[in-house]
Amino acid sequence: MRIETHHSHAPRERLPSVHDDAGLAQVLALISRERKIPIRLLVHVSRCQADTARARQLAMYLAHVSKGISLTAIGAAFGRDRTTVSYACSLIEDLRDDARFDAELDRLEAQLMAGGENE
Repeated sequence: MRIETHHSHAPRERLPSVHDDAGLAQVLALISRERKIPIRLLVHVSRCQADTARARQLAMYLAHVSKGISLTAIGAAFGRDRTTVSYACSLIEDLRDDARFDAELDRLEAQLMAGGENE
């Protein structure tokens, strides 16, 4: 991750912490298991099939909302720009209007907040 240092007044980009790495690993393991998609495809540079892309967006959303990882750190982990992560989060948030999808997200968030991957 690159930190701009040429302006002393410019805010510094937060470097990913060990907590971020552990949180992201937990999210990836959970989404991989739930959606039956290998982690290597979730973090693959290509878009892949629609169900893989949606699972990736879901992982980005959960990493940001449930684990508090910055958009920039998530983008770096997935090989994408922070604006792509922001788009994914907005898209998933909009999908929460569907009651079944919202219930699924509540369940996944509860698992992540409890610190475990098991139901």
